[in-house]
Amino acid sequence: MKPRLIVVGAGQRGLGYARHAVRSGAADVVAVAEPDPVRRESFAREFGIAPELAFDDFTRLRDVDRVADAAIVATQDHLHVEPAVLLAERGYHLLLEKPIAPTDADASRIVAAIDASGVLAAVCHVLRYTPYTDAVKTVLDGGRLGRLVSIQHLEPVGWWHQAHSFVRGNWRSTAESSPMLLAKACHDIDWLLYVSGQPVRRVSSFGGLAHFRADQRPAGAADRCLDCAIESSCPYSAPKLYLGRDRTSWPVTVVSGDPSDDAIRAALRTGPYGRCVYACDNDVVDHQVVSLELADGATIAFTMTAFAPAEHRKTRLFGTHGYLEGDGERLRLVDFRTGAEETISVAGAATAGHADGDDALVDAFVAAVATGDATLLRSDPATSLAGHRVVWAAERARLDGTVVTL
Repeated sequence: MKPRLIVVGAGQRGLGYARHAVRSGAADVVAVAEPDPVRRESFAREFGIAPELAFDDFTRLRDVDRVADAAIVATQDHLHVEPAVLLAERGYHLLLEKPIAPTDADASRIVAAIDASGVLAAVCHVLRYTPYTDAVKTVLDGGRLGRLVSIQHLEPVGWWHQAHSFVRGNWRSTAESSPMLLAKACHDIDWLLYVSGQPVRRVSSFGGLAHFRADQRPAGAADRCLDCAIESSCPYSAPKLYLGRDRTSWPVTVVSGDPSDDAIRAALRTGPYGRCVYACDNDVVDHQVVSLELADGATIAFTMTAFAPAEHRKTRLFGTHGYLEGDGERLRLVDFRTGAEETISVAGAATAGHADGDDALVDAFVAAVATGDATLLRSDPATSLAGHRVVWAAERARLDGTVVTL
């Protein structure tokens, strides 16, 4: 029997997961909970959802019989805890968008509810599910690097992605969403712990908001790009970003549901995405480095920066018998014992969301629900919580100037 899904939060992520689940033929989307009427009605229309199963408030699920087998919770970060706890208590299996929650207390509450209910659950750490990750794990688990001694890892967020999501957008404020390291790079911390296979012993971190602030504002800049005399030469120009891209996909669809020039310009005139990046209410970092010491003494150096093209992560892994570097699409392996070099190309590594990880995660979750086999999931909520705790430790280290021992 195909699992029935309810989507709580019909935004970009919830919609993408739902579309793949239905397109694959493995599941049916039968209900939605979304407070925005336009999004709710559009979602219900696309998936043929009955009016009585299109809820304007997830709390209404408390008072009705269970309407699905599993739920995708894809609300904003700070709105995860209440629906996740309620749905777990009602017996819904859960696919929960990352991060679990912005705070340890709320994330622990969700994990406790999942444990108490016995439902299957996975956090959307999609990088675990990519063909590229499989290739890296094959090299490491096969012993081809010998003992892993250190890792160097870069997340190039991208100058325009930083401006869209973390300066003008929903994740610009630590108080309203979560720290940048949790909102964006908990993917990376989780991935690094997954490939290294070890817990973290000590953490240090440095970083801050270097550029997207008022004192960096160029002379002549206006509060809105449409009014700005220097907009054409600004790398963070909203008209260049949103009018010069595919109007039917992210990030333009976040700005306006209507792809016409007039609609997008109207959104830039009045909405958050038309603001000057030097005149926003953002406070999350635009660059950060994190140093991790693992349980056996191996080390990880992780850099996250806005000031790069928005590309695949790049990683170098240093072992006692070999060296491996990768760019998300191919790997270069050097064997110290023979001096031989090998290039490993990863099929399909750059074709879909998060290098195919989005689709593979949904496939694994739906299969786990259909069969009751939790081993199809590559992490559990407790593992995700442990990775989040490394992120929170890094934030404490950055803010306090300390080395945090876990």
